[in-house]
This record gives sequence, structure tokens and C-alpha cells, in this order.
Amino acid sequence: MPDSAPPRWRDRRFLVLLALGFSAGVPLPLTAFTLRQWMAESGISLTAIGLTALIGLAYSLKFLWAPVLDHAAPPLFRGLGWRRGWLATLQPALALAILGLGLTDPAAAPSLTVAVAVAVAFLSASQDIVIDAYRIEALPEREQGYGLACYVWGYRGALLAAGGGALAMAGFGGWSFAFAMCAGMIGLGFAATIAAPEPARDPPAAPSGWGERLRVAVVEPFAEFLRRRHWVLILAFVALFKLGEALAGVMTPPFYRALGFSRLEVASVSSVFGLFATLSGALAGGWLVARIGTGRALVLTGFAQMLSNLMYVALFHAGHDIRWLFAQVGVENFTDGLADAAFVTYLSALTSRSFTATQYALLSSLAAVPLRTLGASAGWLAEALGWPAFFLMTTFAALPAMGLMLWLLRRMPPPPRPQEAP
Repeated sequence: MPDSAPPRWRDRRFLVLLALGFSAGVPLPLTAFTLRQWMAESGISLTAIGLTALIGLAYSLKFLWAPVLDHAAPPLFRGLGWRRGWLATLQPALALAILGLGLTDPAAAPSLTVAVAVAVAFLSASQDIVIDAYRIEALPEREQGYGLACYVWGYRGALLAAGGGALAMAGFGGWSFAFAMCAGMIGLGFAATIAAPEPARDPPAAPSGWGERLRVAVVEPFAEFLRRRHWVLILAFVALFKLGEALAGVMTPPFYRALGFSRLEVASVSSVFGLFATLSGALAGGWLVARIGTGRALVLTGFAQMLSNLMYVALFHAGHDIRWLFAQVGVENFTDGLADAAFVTYLSALTSRSFTATQYALLSSLAAVPLRTLGASAGWLAEALGWPAFFLMTTFAALPAMGLMLWLLRRMPPPPRPQEAP
């Protein structure tokens, strides 16, 4: 890295991304783990609790309304600029929705609780769209890895605060108190939005007529991508890159249970230690991207992520051995964080500055497809193959993506972002 790199950690943009990552991470547990715990304690049926998984569809479908955030001026705080204006509009609404969620009673009116949770998820996904666009536009390509590392640190910290932290707060002051405290956490993101520099971006010209507006906002972002060379292979690579990880991740809990690890053993290894390994991997990935470039970093980290699944096979042969559990969790989480830094930087480089929010929302949604579709077959495959063969299969499942990656990088290396003035 250049000698001038260390001071960048004191750069306001990185601190802003740390805080925005925290703001983005708070709502997710409140519409998933924390909400389900609350509903379970309220005596809601398992069937109804299972249906709450549909709340998360907002995160998968966010590309549908991303064009609005790319092309419609923010209704409030326009003086802050395009991206900051939208964030400053969405974040107070998100905080109020979280506060309102805590004021519902799932035992008395579960449908109302779910409806408010859907509103929280929608506003949260909308905030994610704008934050991703802000991160891409605020940093040059060589700094995207570090920007993502800061975002991930904030995001993971928020998952702890709004997950286990919310449960602790509920034990102290009740569920309404816990959700009110989590609503207040969004204030950190709002403060960061106010303090953030607005990225250089010319607001899109407002076309005349609804037909023309629809073409510019909705059709053109996708049409521009489809006009690129090898766009089918690019989308195939994005969709397949996490396939092996998705298949293995779905079966991790029953695999640990089959080896005889207790709930306490798994929690003690995967929580704090696993989180530290993931954050360390994200930080190392950011350094690697800045050091050797996005393309080479993607190759190294992609193969490291693929080979990390072999640790499951090693753990199977070791059996109920806590040392090997630490090794497997550490290697897997570190390489996942490592690969995520390079992969997200590559996705960021694929977006056009004219359609940042829309195109990145499409690519990031596509990257989650294996987990939500092919991941459903993991249980059947594990039963049919047995544990060692199953995890060997998840390792080889990454090979198509690795082949596509090498082919694309040879012919279409990631375009560099324009360098900022010092």
C-alpha cells in the first residue's frame, strides 16, 4: 500500500461508512431473529412464525423500486444532495417504524405486528439501496475494499446489538423498551448522513412525459447492462459465486449436531470468535484489494473461499473435537469475509455511475439467489451423499463460478474508478 494509506482510516468517509453500516444492520434482526423470539414467547404457532421468513422478500426484491431512488429527487432534505437527502428522509421513517413495531402486541394482533415488520423491512431495504450507491460513488475503486470493511464492521456490530443485545434489553425493560432502544440506534446513521460528504454526482435530468421518465428510470438501467459484452456470463458468475457457500451454510447446524457438539459449544465458537474471524477477513480483503487490485484479489479470495469447505470434511474425520471446530469456523468465516470484500468491490465496479443504485441492487439481489433457491436442496443432497461427500460436492460446486471468473477477468478486467483529487 502507499505510505499515505494509513491516514485514510481517519478519513471522514470511512467513519461515515462504519456508522451507515451500523444503521443498515439494526433492522435485520428486528424483522427476523428478534421478532421470532418475541412471537415464540407470545405463544404464536410455529407455522405462523415460519411465515415471517417472507418478510425478508423486501431485501430480495429491492431492485424493483431502486430506480425511484436513483431518479426521483428526495422529498425532504434536498439541500443535503441526492444520496444524503434520501438517507435523511428514510432513516427517521425507519426509526419510527421500528418504534411502532415495538408498540404492537403479537399475542393480541399478530397480523398488525407482521404488517409493521414488513414496513420496517421495506424501509430498511430502501436504506440499503442508497447506502450501497453512496459507498460506490464516494470512493474510488482502489478504496472500495476498505470502504466495505468499514461497512461490514458496523453492520456486524449492529447485528449483535439488535439481536442478542435486544434480547437482553427486553429482559430488562420489556419488548417495547428494546425496540425503542433499537429505533434510537438508527440515529447514529442519521448523524453520519448529516456529517457525510455528498459524493460528486450530477442529478439525472428530468425527462418530459411519464413514458420517457419510465424509460430513463426503469428500462435504461437494465438495457444499459444488457448492451454490455458477455452480460449473460457476468450474471451467471454473480449468481454462482456463492453457490458452494450457500449449500454448505444451510446444513451447518445439523452437521454440528450430528457430530455431537452442544448448543453451548457451537454458540461459544461461532458467535464472538466467528464474528472476529469474519471482520478480520473483511479487513484483510480490503487491504488485498488496495494492494493487488480487484481482479487478482477476486481470484485469490475466490479460490480460498472454495477450498475452505474442505474444513468441513476435516472436521467430520476429527469428530467431536472443539479444537477442530475452532479451526473450521475460523477458516470458513475468515475466507468468507476475505472473498466478500473482493466480490462486492467487483460488483461495485460493474455498475454505471448513471444507474448506481438500480444496477447494484440488481446484482446484489442476484448474488443471493443460490441461498434462497438451490440452497433448499442441501438437505436432500446431504442425506443422499453423506456428510463427507456432501461437503466435497459443495467445494466442487464453486468450480463453474471460478471458471467464469477467470474467463471474464482475462477479457474484461474491472474498470478502474476515476481517482479523486488529493
